[in-house]
Amino acid sequence: MSGPLLQLRPSGRTTRLVVRSRGGRLSLRVHLRALVAGTALLLTALGVALVNLSSGDFPIPVPDVLRSLVGQGDPGTDFIVHELRLPRVLITLLVGTALGASGTIFQGLTRNPLGSPDFVGLTVGAATGALIVLLLFNGTGFQVAAGAIVGCLATSVAIYLLAFRRGVQPFRLVLMGVGVAALLDSFNSFLIYRSRLDEAIAAQVWLIGSVNGPGWTEVTLVAVAVAVLLPVALYHGRHLDMLALGDETAMLHGVPVERSRVVLALAGVGLAAGATAAAGPIAFVALAAPPLAARLTGSPNAGILPAALMGAALLAASDWVAQRLLPDDDVPVGLVTAALGGIYLTWLLFHERRNRGQGAQR
Repeated sequence: MSGPLLQLRPSGRTTRLVVRSRGGRLSLRVHLRALVAGTALLLTALGVALVNLSSGDFPIPVPDVLRSLVGQGDPGTDFIVHELRLPRVLITLLVGTALGASGTIFQGLTRNPLGSPDFVGLTVGAATGALIVLLLFNGTGFQVAAGAIVGCLATSVAIYLLAFRRGVQPFRLVLMGVGVAALLDSFNSFLIYRSRLDEAIAAQVWLIGSVNGPGWTEVTLVAVAVAVLLPVALYHGRHLDMLALGDETAMLHGVPVERSRVVLALAGVGLAAGATAAAGPIAFVALAAPPLAARLTGSPNAGILPAALMGAALLAASDWVAQRLLPDDDVPVGLVTAALGGIYLTWLLFHERRNRGQGAQR
């Protein structure tokens, strides 16, 4: 071959885009529908983010926002865009990306659509760590974020050790995570009950999950988590489909089962911890983003990158709704995602029941 070769290959219901290097030493296969869906999700997330930057108490035309982002805006516009709105928009995109990626990792590892960080107790554990620092030690914003990360890591280790019995079965891991989450949630309520009124209000707002308030410190925190852990997750995420078929099948296909599972689990925990530390335990984004991305891409498993982009688009759109839900108040985005998540979970259970009914009739 004299140069790179580009081929389109139909594969069942999907079409794959195959790119080969000179000599055929390196090839890259991309599902064309997944590529189109991912591009659409990225453009949607960026478009909603641009709308959020341009709207608010002081509306700014989109061209002026773009000029400000490239350093050619006037001082007033620069202050509103860079100091007041840009940290919130970046937090929204980065936290949504982290939650979407973490959700698809844990749903793949547990082989369960409910195996997201919300349900297996990781975000609740992060909230426990943050509340201990906030209510018992009067910690600063950075210390609260550090407490959330430590709490998430400690909870993940505790769940793993409690679920371990000659190995870790995915179903047992989910059940143990639900139990630990219930215990920690009760402890969190006790901490709030014993605190002063002003502290309890601040803690409750943090528990709901909000992107209105975090600054550049939180942006840097979650940006580092995404920049470091997302490439690791993407590299090892190609083994998720094989791991879902069972350890023996994965090993027969040359997958390093234990190493891949450990690396993916650590990456998922780190992404969930960074997202929770930056914006609180925002509910249901990690749960809903992977299956919604899977439906959009037309594949049984969405893949980490489409789920991450879906998470960013979902949280950006939810924040747009949160800013406009009440005319005189800025609603925490966690309330919007919780409402959307409840609707999604109801639909999921109804859909599962209908599928079982159709299977029984056959």
